[in-house]
Amino acid sequence: MSWNDIAQKGRVLIVDDAMENIQILHHALQDEYDVLFAMDGAKALLIAQNQLPDLILLDAVMPDMDGYAVCAALRASAVTRDIPIIFVTALKTPEDETRALDAGAADFISKPVNAAVVRARVRTQLTVKRQSDVLRALTLTDGLTGVSNRRAFDEKLQGEWRRCARARMSIALILVDIDHFKLFNDHYGHQAGDACLQQVGAAMRRAAMRPQDMVARYGGEEFAVLLPQEDLAGAEAVARRVLEEIAALNIAHEHSSGCRQLTVSMGVASEMPSELTDPGQLIKAADALLYEAKARGRNRYLTGAKG
Repeated sequence: MSWNDIAQKGRVLIVDDAMENIQILHHALQDEYDVLFAMDGAKALLIAQNQLPDLILLDAVMPDMDGYAVCAALRASAVTRDIPIIFVTALKTPEDETRALDAGAADFISKPVNAAVVRARVRTQLTVKRQSDVLRALTLTDGLTGVSNRRAFDEKLQGEWRRCARARMSIALILVDIDHFKLFNDHYGHQAGDACLQQVGAAMRRAAMRPQDMVARYGGEEFAVLLPQEDLAGAEAVARRVLEEIAALNIAHEHSSGCRQLTVSMGVASEMPSELTDPGQLIKAADALLYEAKARGRNRYLTGAKG
């Protein structure tokens, strides 16, 4: 796949207070992209937060909240700050273009627009964004297991905590620890231990099936399953699937207590976030439940909820 191929079929948000301008841009882009639109800054910010477009075409001059204020708000949010913005405006002076670029815009197109120019500029910016996304994904993936790494988990937890707080929806977390993993490594060797971690990571991805769910390697033999917009009952269902998937692997573990095959212990916590609470308390709750599950004999999960 070439970098130009990567740029295709992105989602573009058009922001302009004049419907005729939106129609012109929509006509130029509709065959190649999923096109959204907003006619004021506040609506644009809401769509950007919820729909996460790949690119925003933004008018500079709008009532109430102009394009520069919208651009500043987008750049201030961890959720939207990496979305490229192209100003599309009747302003034409070098000073206007400089102001737009200084505000954080990636490009500047003057009205009246030329459809071919718009398509070319959009394609260029989406190609650059896709390249950046691919490189960023590499920095957020655990090299051994292929699941997300701790940095990716921390970032997603912060973002989903705020999103769930705004939507007044719960969020759940499962902390997973492989039972007696040090003994496994000592007996079978580190190469077998690495293969085990890979199989466990893949098993948990099969158990957490929704697009918004995240499986991450939390550290060593410990994994985390983040379940945005999920209550305790839903998280318990995922935990049960994890136990089933791990059992189905049937990995021998001669030094494991009880069943002589590899098992995991889990702490399952759920909470209703708010803007005044910290996601660290969700981690603390899940960690305490994980500790208790191990103390009660391992190969199980314990649950708890707040809020």
